[in-house]
Amino acid sequence: MKLHTLLIAVWFFILAPPPSFGSADRNQVHLDSIRADFVQEKHLKILVRPLISTGIFAFQAPRSLRWEYLTPVPSIMLMHNGKLSKYTKIDGQFTKQRGMGLDSMQFMLGEISNWLDGRFAENEMFVASFPDEQTILLKPKDQTLAGLISKIELKLSDQRGILDTIMIFEGSDSYTRMTFSNTVINKNIPASLFTQK
Repeated sequence: MKLHTLLIAVWFFILAPPPSFGSADRNQVHLDSIRADFVQEKHLKILVRPLISTGIFAFQAPRSLRWEYLTPVPSIMLMHNGKLSKYTKIDGQFTKQRGMGLDSMQFMLGEISNWLDGRFAENEMFVASFPDEQTILLKPKDQTLAGLISKIELKLSDQRGILDTIMIFEGSDSYTRMTFSNTVINKNIPASLFTQK
């Protein structure tokens, strides 16, 4: 599974509050939309410095998504009205991609629906635990996935519905950190953001 597919899955996991917060919580945030900038750092033992990527993320309920890497290699994944597409900038032009990455994203749509409805126990990929109200730990159920990712740690902000950081631990010497900023929730996002490159 490609990293951006996993990160999208993780983001959707936190859109609905975890069960430990309870549905009657007065501070619960109903999320119709969310938009944020992100910085992704890939740390590997063989690298002197981490690989840094930047981008934007946008979601509009019920199933519209834009996951865009701005640097170093521009690429865009779009989901809208059940249609999924991915583009990568090659020779100055965005080119539509085809392949298994899109198949895995189609699978994720089913998972996303469960998470948005608060059905965490139905998650086929991860077992979740909630050490505190700011942290969600995800451990892979599948041994194949566990061979690639030992755990994922989500850090929530003090403001409900906002994710500060994702840490994906891929081994003793490798991890990916994604930090979110400029997050805005429940503001109308034009449909064109989810349909145009």
